[in-house]
Amino acid sequence: MESKQLTEGSIYRTVFFFSLPLLFGNILQSLNGTINSIWVGHYLGANAFAATANVNNINFLVFSLTFGIAMASSIFVGQHYGAKRYVEAKRVIGTGFTFFVLFSLIVTILSEVFATNLLGLLHTPKSVMPYAVPYLRIFMITVTFSNLYNFMTMALRGTGDSKTPFYFLLISVVIDTGMNPVLIFGLGPFPKMGIEGSATATLSAQIISLVCLVVFLYWHQHPLSLRGTDLRYLWPNAHLMKLMIQRGMSMGLQMLVVSTSSMALINLVNTFGSTAVAAFSASMNITNYISMPAMAVGASVSNICAQNVGANQWDRVKRTFEAGLLYNLVMTGALAALVYLFNKDVLHLFVTEPSVVALGMHVNEITAWSFILFGVMNIIVSTVRSTGAVLFPLLISFVTQWVIRIPFSYILAYHSGIDWIWWSFPMSFFVSDVLLLIYYFQGGWKRITLHGLSSKQADTLEESF
Repeated sequence: MESKQLTEGSIYRTVFFFSLPLLFGNILQSLNGTINSIWVGHYLGANAFAATANVNNINFLVFSLTFGIAMASSIFVGQHYGAKRYVEAKRVIGTGFTFFVLFSLIVTILSEVFATNLLGLLHTPKSVMPYAVPYLRIFMITVTFSNLYNFMTMALRGTGDSKTPFYFLLISVVIDTGMNPVLIFGLGPFPKMGIEGSATATLSAQIISLVCLVVFLYWHQHPLSLRGTDLRYLWPNAHLMKLMIQRGMSMGLQMLVVSTSSMALINLVNTFGSTAVAAFSASMNITNYISMPAMAVGASVSNICAQNVGANQWDRVKRTFEAGLLYNLVMTGALAALVYLFNKDVLHLFVTEPSVVALGMHVNEITAWSFILFGVMNIIVSTVRSTGAVLFPLLISFVTQWVIRIPFSYILAYHSGIDWIWWSFPMSFFVSDVLLLIYYFQGGWKRITLHGLSSKQADTLEESF
């Protein structure tokens, strides 16, 4: 286990090696989802595949709400860990753990009771409901374990350890991928469960990886493991929970802003016919991989900066930001260049119809390079939110997505052609970069503290126990 201070040593080396497990983790999760979709779609049919898509929409909503709070907790831990306030870091762990248990249980119970109603709100076709209802009910049991797992792995990253979460993610992916066909088809001593088997495989993987992670942390006596008198921190601190929810909801809302704008964009593309939809979908699958380095480096920058904010080392925050920009330029730029060099070949992995491939190549030519700008945006947001500055990035995201990108696409695409949909990507990324750079250099984000616990406040809280 490699929890460590990120407040010392080479910045460029730290960012690079902290980012690698995050990048490999992103790739693993994408491959896991793809493989599971193949089992369901190819062998259980279109209705079963549609059921997973509908449930994934509900799951993404829950994930958006909890991801932000888990990320806020990670930054809490990072700031306290960087300042060597380990008691406060443990308080974050205790409050966060209790919050996620209670929240997840409520979500699970509501999902079990109102499964049919939730799917009805999504206008799930009647032919899909027999698959979607049992899949949703099993999948929502997973929420408790996946939320706790995500919370704990993000907290570990806050302590400077990105390797341990990757190892346990690998365990989860191997179990999930391996158990899917076993439980779907009933191989060996296992019963044939169909689509319920796919959900059960995911549930089993989450439970096993979470239990293994907890045992591992206690076995190695991790500094943030709660034992003895530390168990009192499981009683949630109201002030801390309020801050976690406030900051976390802002981060979660930013995800919702992006996802809903993507849905609006897909809705627009649908009006241009099946060729456009297929080309756009294939292109987005490719750019999803192009964006992975930026996402990994951004998460790395956020955790590293959080520790240095806690240690009041602002020069290292600045240099971490610069290192993140450089790695984004090199890594994202390299992947974009590969797409341009092998444009037709990579598209053939997803589609083969000549007209779809031709349009997909055109989409890639316009959008692929712009993900360098997306990376810049991600690095800036990751840097400023390490202090707890989440509101302004949320406002910028809303403006660029819903005031610029969507109106721009809808108005110009209908009047001047579909190309304006593709051009909305570089345009919105560019506007985001300009606004965020102004905010970064203005420096107001440095005066915000996410942990909300000055030394005096921490002492007061300590006395209350």
